[in-house]
Amino acid sequence: MSKLQEITSELKKRANPLHASILQRFFKTGPGEYGAGDIFLGLKVPVQRQIVRRYVDLDRKSIQALLDSKIHEFRLVALLILVAQYEAAKDLKSKKSIVDFYLKNTSRINNWDLVDLSVYKILGDFLLVTGKTKLLSELAASKNLWERRIAMIATYAFIKAGRTAEVFALAKQLLKDEHDLIHKAVGWMLREAGKRVSARELKEFLDRHYQSMPRTALRYAIERLSPSERERYLTK
Repeated sequence: MSKLQEITSELKKRANPLHASILQRFFKTGPGEYGAGDIFLGLKVPVQRQIVRRYVDLDRKSIQALLDSKIHEFRLVALLILVAQYEAAKDLKSKKSIVDFYLKNTSRINNWDLVDLSVYKILGDFLLVTGKTKLLSELAASKNLWERRIAMIATYAFIKAGRTAEVFALAKQLLKDEHDLIHKAVGWMLREAGKRVSARELKEFLDRHYQSMPRTALRYAIERLSPSERERYLTK
């Protein structure tokens, strides 16, 4: 039995139909919804991480096969393996190979948890190290919802490194985005920038843009501010 067969067999054996039905609704998999067609086995993320640890050396062809699956957990496991391989890579060339593979598969990184659990650890880190941040703006301009979310959440790597310029630039670029998942991503990264790096810079950004921000993005962004400050932004 190949490693690909082993990992898919193990994932299927761990399936939880009751939890799967909950996830199908939670991740909006109905016709016309953002996760339409996604199929869940019902595995929790810690269980998937346990499995990943035994397959971190999975070959690229097998990872591609997992990413091509309609089963959500197959794709998430593939991405978590890529994260592990990226973190273990010894040189920039090896890391770039993983990043290039990741970018070729953005159409398969097609739900918000798949983006959030992988992008800042792979693409975000690589752009932070190499300084090739123009790609963030290009992805943020994409017609593909997931590429726009990829751009915004990738900036978490910059936040963790104490940098905010990229966060605020992307947030401004995406202020007029119409999708709720982008509003949430923008608000989340703004909140983290204020919490981890500079509350002053966050408030300066909000002072300039709060009136044009989607309400969801604004509410996420101000979560860590004082009650009086939150009230000020919500009632002005």
